[in-house]
Amino acid sequence: MKVLVTGAAGFIGFHLSRRLLFMGHEVVGLDCLNDYYSVEIKLARLAMLTPDPKFTFAKLDLADNEGMAKLFKDHGFTHVVNLAAQAGVRYSIENPRAYIDSNVVGFLNILEGCRHNKVGHLAFASSSSVYGLNTNMPFSVHNNVDHPISLYAATKKSNELMAHTYSHLYGLPTTGLRFFTVYGPWGRPDMALFLFTKAILAGEPIKVFNHGKMKRDFTYIDDIVEGVVRVTMHTAQPNPDWDGSNPDPATSPNPYRIYNIGNNSVVELSRYIEVLEQCLGKKAIKEYLPMQMGDVPATIADVDDLVRDVDFKPATRIEDGIARFVEWYRSYFKD
Repeated sequence: MKVLVTGAAGFIGFHLSRRLLFMGHEVVGLDCLNDYYSVEIKLARLAMLTPDPKFTFAKLDLADNEGMAKLFKDHGFTHVVNLAAQAGVRYSIENPRAYIDSNVVGFLNILEGCRHNKVGHLAFASSSSVYGLNTNMPFSVHNNVDHPISLYAATKKSNELMAHTYSHLYGLPTTGLRFFTVYGPWGRPDMALFLFTKAILAGEPIKVFNHGKMKRDFTYIDDIVEGVVRVTMHTAQPNPDWDGSNPDPATSPNPYRIYNIGNNSVVELSRYIEVLEQCLGKKAIKEYLPMQMGDVPATIADVDDLVRDVDFKPATRIEDGIARFVEWYRSYFKD
């Protein structure tokens, strides 16, 4: 395969690119290297990819119409995995326009590139945040998700809608992947595990939202990557039993699918912090706070469709995943 991985200097994009290269595939990694968080860690990730002769880096913004069109034309990708996006639920409240530029305009350029260059399959990152006000647990891809509570979630839902349109109009196989609270080595510095680790080691307080009662389906990065690889190679197919009088949101009469990739287990934030304290050998100073705008109190993934179609179920325990993160953190920061 020749795969375009967007967001290749990002957390998931880096791990996916490394896995695809290890499997022998050719990877073009796109990233604009914006400063939403430390560019230094993005460059450090890239430095681990660039020595491989099968890897090519393209510094490019998804919203650059001409640049994106040229990239697709020049490379002839067999597959595309779109992981580039303006990330973060809370930041979308502060800077909404960044989300439209990257997550909507940029995604349109991805779709157009795939359409005009006969890409075999587009897999793209959606998010568990699309479930919004839905409280029917565990979250199922067959449930309605029309009530997002952050602009970030709304842009991810829009990606699913846009992808389906292109699957219908042009026969482009597309698969949306709803990730659930990804964590692990080389993680984003703005995410809870990174922030908690840094603060605890520095003897500073950590902010514990919803008074520690937040529940999340924490999913280890290697499980996310395994799911993405399997789904990318499993080209979306039409559902011959799809019924317009009782429409299934996860499938279509067109080559379009939606999957959850989550650990299928719920962990309370207080327990997550407790495991981190054990791995660090140091107690946290906790500042308990109410729920933040745009957050949901709980997430848990129904992964039955993923298991059925690609024979994979994430299963890394937080005790193992957090320990690996702490080991990486101490090594990377010499702390």
